[in-house]
Amino acid sequence: MAFRRSFLLGLSALVLAPFAAFAADLPNLNGKTVVVVTENAYPPLQFIDPKTSKAIGWEYDAMNEIAKRLNFKVEYQNTSWDAMIQAVSEGQYNIGMTGITIKDERKQKVDFSDPYMRSEQFMLVRGDEKRFTDAKSFATVKDTLIGAQPGTTPFYTAVYSVLDGNEQNPRIKTFETFGATVQALKTGDVDTVLTDGTAGKGYVDASNGGLKLIGGPLGSEDFGFIFQKGSDLVAPVNAAIASLKADGTFDALNKKWFLDYKMGQ
Repeated sequence: MAFRRSFLLGLSALVLAPFAAFAADLPNLNGKTVVVVTENAYPPLQFIDPKTSKAIGWEYDAMNEIAKRLNFKVEYQNTSWDAMIQAVSEGQYNIGMTGITIKDERKQKVDFSDPYMRSEQFMLVRGDEKRFTDAKSFATVKDTLIGAQPGTTPFYTAVYSVLDGNEQNPRIKTFETFGATVQALKTGDVDTVLTDGTAGKGYVDASNGGLKLIGGPLGSEDFGFIFQKGSDLVAPVNAAIASLKADGTFDALNKKWFLDYKMGQ
């Protein structure tokens, strides 16, 4: 898979530099409390561990390390995707994280950090799916449905890259959370879910053959953390992101969550 190959290539260049070399140059937020909101439905970025019922994932590890380097305390909150951007824009939370694609229209409401990850979108289907093998063949099987969250990148990809450009197309069934779309796929209420490779791989690995990714990538997207417009946290977080990229921490997290971690084991 393309997304797996890209991570492996990145890992081949893994170089860990001394943390102190970067920390000395980073802003110090003097122990302030920063409220971070997420959805906890997007493995392996953030999700509830089925074994411990604790919230874990790539984004949690990354944010905890950012907090360490910038010297702030994190208070985590949970909300739905539909509510997140508006809530952050109104200042209810300081930072939002849930694999949020950086888009110009969203920049009208919130500020974004620099990208911390690039991902490609794929079609997630049941493991025994044989009626279609890619987006083109899916479009020709008229009785099939796509599950998606309104306002997300996968929703618009479904509308404009897979179907006919009609946002009211009855072949799109909407759900409040990403986890709900995947559950609907498992139970047969929909026939595919469009997802970036990061979340898709997490669900495939946990499914014991019940799910698979098909076709080629349908497009790429950059993920960023979101902030209220004009937030004074953007510059410090960007500095921390740069340091985590430079010293190999992001590469190590990619290995941990995309290559080594197995959900449900």
